[in-house]
Amino acid sequence: CCVLNEDGKIYFLHGSRGKRSILGSKCTSASLCRVVMEGLLTRCRALPALATCNHQLSGYIPRRFPHCAPGRGKRLVLSCMFQPQNLREDQVLPVEGRSGDLTCKSQRLMLQVGLIHPASSGCYHLLPYTVRAMEKLVRVIDQEMQAIGGQKVNMPSLSPAELWRASNRWDLMGRELLRLRDRHGKEYCLGPTHEEAITALVASQKTLSYKQLPFLLYQVTRKFRDEPRPRFGLLRGREFYMKDMYTFDSSPEAARQTYSLVCDAYSSLFDRLGLRCVKVQADVGSIGGTMSHEFQLPVEIGEDRFAVCTSCSFSANVETLGSSQMNCPACQGPLTETRGIEVGHTFYLGTKYSSIFNAQFINIHGKPSLAEMGCYGLGVTRILAAAIEVLSTEDCVRWPSLLAPYQVCLIPPKKGSKEEAAAELTGQLYDHISEAVPQLRGEILLDDRTHLTIGNRLKDANKFGYPFVIIAGKRALEDPAHFEVWCQNTSEVVFLTKEAVIELLSHVQVV
Repeated sequence: CCVLNEDGKIYFLHGSRGKRSILGSKCTSASLCRVVMEGLLTRCRALPALATCNHQLSGYIPRRFPHCAPGRGKRLVLSCMFQPQNLREDQVLPVEGRSGDLTCKSQRLMLQVGLIHPASSGCYHLLPYTVRAMEKLVRVIDQEMQAIGGQKVNMPSLSPAELWRASNRWDLMGRELLRLRDRHGKEYCLGPTHEEAITALVASQKTLSYKQLPFLLYQVTRKFRDEPRPRFGLLRGREFYMKDMYTFDSSPEAARQTYSLVCDAYSSLFDRLGLRCVKVQADVGSIGGTMSHEFQLPVEIGEDRFAVCTSCSFSANVETLGSSQMNCPACQGPLTETRGIEVGHTFYLGTKYSSIFNAQFINIHGKPSLAEMGCYGLGVTRILAAAIEVLSTEDCVRWPSLLAPYQVCLIPPKKGSKEEAAAELTGQLYDHISEAVPQLRGEILLDDRTHLTIGNRLKDANKFGYPFVIIAGKRALEDPAHFEVWCQNTSEVVFLTKEAVIELLSHVQVV
């Protein structure tokens, strides 16, 4: 490289020991040095060996988003979002099939707004807004599971047939299992659940001690189920996301304590989301075990029926009750039947799977003992769809506040309108919110489709369900400027100054 030495001479450094050669006479300023260096760099760029690093030698500048003006690279703008919209029902029906298939509000709205797009029967593309909401839901789940000691793992979707044959579920599950063979003829299934896989994993650890237990191992992954009649969009599909946790305890008493702990965490999760779920006794089904509960979200289109006692806290899926049972088995009070969507399910398994796969630990007496197990599922994509089903209006999506894909939508004036002068104020408000409310960075969307009227963009914003929609209208030209703030979840509309907007948004919780 070339340097300007203390004696005013330019030197060229070369060789492994940094030997100096005089390149020129004394300089009166550093400008000549820069000229010489630029000449050297120009010649270096011409060398084929350095062609691959040409951008580094030329003072490479990172690319900005091509749609953003200089200095606005951090603003998220709606015009560049991949968000297909079918905002009229007649645009949706041909995509999904017969009109009778759109029998629930969440399915219709998610298709219209562009949250999902059908790929095949029971399978959907999850589009950007939905992925953002799902990632937030997974963060809430992680917080609740890790607060009780959960450790996250990730198991293969391909599950060997021999594991399922060992538990007799290869035949028991019947046609619900999606089965396949590899090129060597080995059989697999695409896992709808992972009891066999996780138990075999723990069994492979031969030196477990009772001091290490309990283990609460969970994952959030795609699951597969060959539904005979997929319907209701994400509520009953062939491919879906689920959180499944598997617990390993040293005794039945400890396992029941863990069972209660996880059920309480589920209740906490739904409380945080603002979803009024009911914990009901349930059948163990093909999973097995000796105790099971479902978390049901009451809604009219729900496929499950459960009974609740009006006199005590008893509740149960009607499958667990006799067909003629009209009174509560606990207090003999009257039972009220309702419909719901199952969004969570818990099972106390005992040693059903640990005995099959020999999942042991060394107990306090130094003897091998079988682990007591439980398994606990949450339907991740189902929770999203169920929340939209119960919270939304007939025409507009509404989210649990924590899960909204974006918390704030800013709507500037229409181009060419009398209020157009307030457009710059909208951009400034975007920047001020980002600076003053750090938790909302990345949570603000600017609807830059200024060829549309404010009314049309507000109508779209209502459909998307942003918790806060902020409009720069006529009153933004006042001194001080006032912005029209729509609080979607409370149906309130207020006019606030910039400072008051920031104060309001500073209380917004995000994950």
